[in-house]
Amino acid sequence: MGEHLASFPTDLLYATNHMWAKAIGDGVLRFGLTAYAVRLLQDVYFLDWTVEVGMDLKSRASLGSIESKKAESDLYAPLAGKLVGINEAALDDPSIINAETYSDGWLFDIQTDSCDSLLSPSAYLEHLDSAWDVAQRTIKGQANE
Repeated sequence: MGEHLASFPTDLLYATNHMWAKAIGDGVLRFGLTAYAVRLLQDVYFLDWTVEVGMDLKSRASLGSIESKKAESDLYAPLAGKLVGINEAALDDPSIINAETYSDGWLFDIQTDSCDSLLSPSAYLEHLDSAWDVAQRTIKGQANE
């Protein structure tokens, strides 16, 4: 992230929309926002879901939105599958996403047949490097230049 060290767990998988994924059993992956995403958002304070547990999701389907000090952003499914869990604690207190990004700040669980679209830690690091110029312009409000 420019001059800031981008450290993240190497035992997880990652999506290009800056979510991490952890296998929790029976084809179920738990997802949350990466520290990179949380840093860009700055102080998450509102989370809203437009989906319900049990729904089938398509890759990149809209799931809801997240608001922070910096921006309001839509949340999208990083892959196709069935939504099997939502973190109610994060819904009740979204600030947990800021404090416990890779643990209690998780967002949702998806049961899926394939996680082939997810990135290894090294591939995610390459993605961060390639996306940094766009992120800088976004941060500075120059995304359309």
